[in-house]
Amino acid sequence: MSNAKSLGAESSVVDAGTLLAPTSETTDPERSAGGNHSTRHLLARLISKLVLVAGVVASVAFPAFAQDGTGPMPQNAQPRSYGGGWDCDPGYRVEGAECLALDIPEHAYPTGRSYGTGWECDRGYEEVSGTSCRPIPVPANAFLQSSGYDWQCERGYRQENDSCVSVVLPEHAYLTDNGSGTGWTCDRGYAPAAGTCMPIAVPANAYLTNANYGAAWACERGFVKIDDRCDAIVLPANAFLDQASYGPGWSCERGYEPRNGACVAIDLPENAYLDRSGNRWSCNRGFQFSDGACILGR
Repeated sequence: MSNAKSLGAESSVVDAGTLLAPTSETTDPERSAGGNHSTRHLLARLISKLVLVAGVVASVAFPAFAQDGTGPMPQNAQPRSYGGGWDCDPGYRVEGAECLALDIPEHAYPTGRSYGTGWECDRGYEEVSGTSCRPIPVPANAFLQSSGYDWQCERGYRQENDSCVSVVLPEHAYLTDNGSGTGWTCDRGYAPAAGTCMPIAVPANAYLTNANYGAAWACERGFVKIDDRCDAIVLPANAFLDQASYGPGWSCERGYEPRNGACVAIDLPENAYLDRSGNRWSCNRGFQFSDGACILGR
């Protein structure tokens, strides 16, 4: 058995040597003929394998090129305006190595996109199950929006489900462009209440804010809101009016601090300075506060 294996290995070496090396010098005609026959057989097998591999590569590569628009240009295609390759004509989509016609329904147009249905409905139409386009139902007293995908009620009408109903305008109100709400708002000086517009009670020394939310009125300068009235601000010495929404309506001048309704001069200790507000003080760097004074830090 070992001798047979040795002979087989030796035969393989001889065949390979015959394929790769120059023809050996021999005087045996039979052996020379056998070597040529073996060489032709190996070459035929090698060529057949190369052909098979080339076919597999081509079958895989060419469709990929076609899908990317970089292979041979098929019918119903055109060269790209920039770079290389090609694109399918409008109304066609690449499938394998071809550009096949899209099934575009009536009232639709091709989008040129490689994803989705490849088409969209015309303005005023809506898609149905990805197969057809039907007119968008626009109710009476409505119009198609500029986008073409929805409708909107005309001025003087408001949307109620799938219809437009007339706006009932109360006294002291005017129409708005908000078709989804009441369709109206109250005149200046009036506030909505239970479908009507009621006058706003503005106290003396106050004015209307015209705000849609929050307080309907505010106190004039020099007055402060107390409950539902505006009382005059009592301004202490060394103070000025401050119309902040909180506080007494005044603030102390710089160098003074509020105390018991008055503005008292600040007694600035040594090694201290007035802060940004001007109504408080802080110690200089390197000093720290201690019992109303600024002492050296430890």
